Amino acid sequence: QVTEESLQADSGSDCISLELRTADGALVTLTADFRQEVKIFRALILGELERGQSQFQALCFVTRLHRNEIIPSESMAKLRQKNPRTVRQAEEVRGLEHLSMDVAVNFSKGAQLSSHIHNVCAEAKEAIYTREEDVKFWLEKGVDGSMFEVLPQTSDLPDLQRCKLCADRWKPCICSYSLSIEWYPCMLKYCKSRDAGGKVSSYKCGIRSCQKGYTFDYYVPQKQLCLWDEET
Repeated sequence: QVTEESLQADSGSDCISLELRTADGALVTLTADFRQEVKIFRALILGELERGQSQFQALCFVTRLHRNEIIPSESMAKLRQKNPRTVRQAEEVRGLEHLSMDVAVNFSKGAQLSSHIHNVCAEAKEAIYTREEDVKFWLEKGVDGSMFEVLPQTSDLPDLQRCKLCADRWKPCICSYSLSIEWYPCMLKYCKSRDAGGKVSSYKCGIRSCQKGYTFDYYVPQKQLCLWDEET
């Protein structure tokens, strides 16, 4: 499976974005906002019209951006692709991350968390999710807590099942969505040089590429919003 990706960097606003289309036709975007320490995954999933869904469904997952997860925006902006049609394979496969997205984000207030939420998540106004541990980190940074709403948990609703096990399409359940970023520049490589006096110094001499998969679990008010999560 070969995936075509487009990468963009804006060193002025200190952010990068990466877009790819998955094998099932979904359009996945990753936006990394270094200034706010926020990363946003957006998925535009083609709807099943014959099963009463709209043309597409949009989801946004917002998580904390950690240092050294991805190369800085100014380094990304300097990347030049010599052979655009070359098929590249990631040098490192980073482990699958399983995230329980137990908090909803209010779209109209989300710009306080990251200005990019307004553009990236415009189609997913009612489906922006994050998790409690990331919320705690942002609250300590002074972000307004009123934009977050804790979603129902299995402990609140004992009969809350995973959507793939739920027979009734109109019942609430825990949906699961998986995506994979097949290739992204995750680290800078440094080389050493020695000057005439024998002094050693290091300089940036390339990038290391990674591949990483994510699975997001989150509450939906009805299984109809999670038809892909069915056992085939």
